[in-house]
Amino acid sequence: MTDGPAVDTRPTKIMFVAEATAHGGRDGYVTSQDGQLDLKVAMPPQLGGDGNGTNPEQLFAAGYSSCFHNALILVGNREGYDLTGSTVSAKVGLGPNRQRGYGLAVALSVSLPVVDADLATRLVDAAHEVCPYSNATRGNIDVTILLG
Repeated sequence: MTDGPAVDTRPTKIMFVAEATAHGGRDGYVTSQDGQLDLKVAMPPQLGGDGNGTNPEQLFAAGYSSCFHNALILVGNREGYDLTGSTVSAKVGLGPNRQRGYGLAVALSVSLPVVDADLATRLVDAAHEVCPYSNATRGNIDVTILLG
């Protein structure tokens, strides 16, 4: 897939707002306004922490994989396919960038055992256009999609 001219993917209407608050950054905790989320956050050992808690990259991976999977199910349903048994896993990498800050890279692994490879590719490409996480990250971070 080639990136063409910039497409405006901003919402035309806000249908839902999620709210979360961080306390203590990467060595603290995060909570959601509705109380559904209350997690300890800790630096992973690879970044010098004890790893005794989740981290922002795991939370991003969980959000992106579930959002992309939902987009995949949606486009599958629109075309008349039942994607029961499909999964999406996300790996989120963190590292320094050229501007003395940090950047992310994402690898999505998609398993579609109920459809052939050509159809799987078409559905994944369509989901990548529908998914809000894909739309938010397009052009900002490298996203690799692997079909397996």
